Amino acid sequence: MMAAWYDLGMRGAIHHLDLTVTDPQASFALYDAVLRFMGYRLSRTDEDGFDWDCGEGGPFCSVGLIRSRGPAKDRRHDRYSAGLHHVAWRAESRADVDAMYELVKGLGATVLDPPADYPQYGDGYYAVFFADPDGLKLEFVFKP
Repeated sequence: MMAAWYDLGMRGAIHHLDLTVTDPQASFALYDAVLRFMGYRLSRTDEDGFDWDCGEGGPFCSVGLIRSRGPAKDRRHDRYSAGLHHVAWRAESRADVDAMYELVKGLGATVLDPPADYPQYGDGYYAVFFADPDGLKLEFVFKP
């Protein structure tokens, strides 16, 4: 497991995040690779989705994928409609961001923006942006 690169034990930190996807199997390869890269481990798998947990020996956090249901179950994600815009995870370094970029590029994921500096988000802000198969925007960011 990676070193403790951020403190999830603080009040208000996210305990778990569940993301709804049209086809958990189609999304599995991307999320499994990305989350394992960050130190998560697969903890649940069934016909409706998956969970990955981190925090062994420290604060707990999990990310889950849940199969979409209902009349809009096949709708592609629109981050500018009501709902989630994007998810961002912290990186340990600029090199960590670059390594994530190589990982997602190697998986054939949609890279929205390759690693770059984004001074509009603060000094030293360096990130890569990519999308899952449903179009959900994901980010891996280093900010010293």
